[in-house]
Amino acid sequence: MTMTPRTGILAGGNFIIDYVKMIDSYPQQDMLVNIISETSSNGGGPYNVLKDLAAMKAPFPLEAAGLVGRDSNGDWILRDCIEAGIGTRQLRQTELAPTSYTDAMTVASTGRRTFFHQRGANALLGEGDFDFSGTSARIFHLGYLMLLDEMDRQLPDGGTVAACVLRKARRSGLVTSVDIVSTENPHFRAIAEAALPHTDYLLINEIEAGKVAGMDLRDGARVSIGATQRAARALLDKGVGQQVVIHFETGAVVADRSGEVVVEGSLRLPSNFIVGATGAGDAFAAGYLYGIHAQMPTLDRLRLGMCTAAACLTHPTPSLGLRPVAECLELGRQFGFRSLDGVEEG
Repeated sequence: MTMTPRTGILAGGNFIIDYVKMIDSYPQQDMLVNIISETSSNGGGPYNVLKDLAAMKAPFPLEAAGLVGRDSNGDWILRDCIEAGIGTRQLRQTELAPTSYTDAMTVASTGRRTFFHQRGANALLGEGDFDFSGTSARIFHLGYLMLLDEMDRQLPDGGTVAACVLRKARRSGLVTSVDIVSTENPHFRAIAEAALPHTDYLLINEIEAGKVAGMDLRDGARVSIGATQRAARALLDKGVGQQVVIHFETGAVVADRSGEVVVEGSLRLPSNFIVGATGAGDAFAAGYLYGIHAQMPTLDRLRLGMCTAAACLTHPTPSLGLRPVAECLELGRQFGFRSLDGVEEG
């Protein structure tokens, strides 16, 4: 009997409404600044990744798994996913908590952003909300660890609920991908380490990688490429199955289970290019996941991720700057990629 090949991406975890407010400066406590403009949009790792892939015209199915409130924001998220062609069979509504939302304050002159978050229904998302028996997706992307209270719950055996979900996804034949949010959590390292042995692709930034690896990845104001490579290898040693991908403002490092390490710089963008940085990390993840699904070589995955991240920067919301894959890649041809110093061999 011939098995039908798996295809598509199922993304689960945080589904959030982002209220993106452009401000003229970031205030000191008790002081006032002006809101220049404001928009509402999708937010949260899996939601952003799915919307990005839809905007990229991904030629494979997209599915959502999560929990939203039975309220106007929850209705909005469901409609938005359906209109984007994203499957919502596992995106459920609950009356036990409101839909999660974030106020994302973005400084107009720099694109730097600060987040004020209501955890809402995402805090209740648990193992019973995921059904891998009814999906033909190839990849299961889970995010964000550290922002899903029940999923982050530590179990007596040292594992977490998220680790159980990832284990089930793998046993059902899916490749697993994990993202983490940059936040303070006294159990950050333990929660992340519980998930790593059930993760095929770990897609995180340098802050998160440093916290999990127990290393400082900065050399003064700059990210140390050598330290980032060592951290990526260390995270492979903690159980990641295929690749550790660490992205940062100037580039990214990938360490592969085969021993290969690939480094690539981000695009050389002009100073007036960036409108907002909200969702850029998720846009990178969307590009990289697209590359995994398309079985691209690692360097091509990285370059697509850099291009999708750059496209994201053209709009203050997480996904409205995204465009079809060919148009994203054109940004790479237009601006080129940075050269990164300090690259270690082997």
